[in-house]
Amino acid sequence: MPTEQKARTIEQTKAKYQRAAGVLFTEYRGLKVSQLQALRRDLQEKGGEFHVVKNTLFKIAAGDDAAILPESLTSGPTGIAFIYENEPACAKALLDFSKTNKALVVKGALIGGKAFDDKQVEALSKLPAKEVLIAQVIGAIAAPLSNLVGVIEALYADPIRVIGAVADKVAEGSPAPVTKEEAPSTADPAESTADEAPAAEATEAPAEATAAEATEATAEAPTEETPTE
Repeated sequence: MPTEQKARTIEQTKAKYQRAAGVLFTEYRGLKVSQLQALRRDLQEKGGEFHVVKNTLFKIAAGDDAAILPESLTSGPTGIAFIYENEPACAKALLDFSKTNKALVVKGALIGGKAFDDKQVEALSKLPAKEVLIAQVIGAIAAPLSNLVGVIEALYADPIRVIGAVADKVAEGSPAPVTKEEAPSTADPAESTADEAPAAEATEAPAEATAAEATEATAEAPTEETPTE
C-alpha cells in the first residue's frame, strides 16, 4: 500500500504522462544540482519538463503502457523528460546537454505507445520542428495540385485558341455579313422586265386606238359648204 506521499507522486506523474506526447528516459547520476537546474530550464523552453521519478512509481502511473517498456529504460536511477510539444527539439536539447555533461545519458523514449532506443532518439532529434514538417507536407501536396490546375487550364485554353484562330481566318477571307434589309432580290431581271412589258403595251394600246379613231372621224365628217349668194 503506497504512502500518501507516494500516492501523490503517482497521481502527479500520471497527469504529466497523460498530458505528454512522449517521455525520454535518462540516467542522471553524477549531475550537480546546478546542472539539473540548467537542464530543466533549457528543456522547459523547448516544451518539456524534467523530473526524477522512481521506476516503480512511474510504471504504476503509466498503466498498461508500462508493459511495452524495455527493462533497460527503467533500471537504475532514472530522470524522465516529459515532452508536451516539439518532440525533436526536446530530444536535441537532452542530447546536446549530454555532450557537454557526460553524467547525463539518454537511454531511450516512449512516444506514441512505441519504445525508442538511444539511436532512434538521436534520429528523432534531427527531424525538423512539427510546424516545418507540416509546411513541407502541405507543400508536397500543393505542388501536384498546382500542376493539375495548370493542366486543366491548358486543356481549356487550347480549344479556345483553336476556335479563335479559325474565327480570325474566316474573318479575313469572307465578306461582311449582309443584313436582311440590304440583301438584293433573288428574282431574275429578265423575268421582271417580261412581267412589266404587258403592262406597258396595255398602256400604249389605247393611245394608238384613240389616234386612229380620231383620223377616221375627221375623214368621215361632212364638209360644211359655204352658201353662195
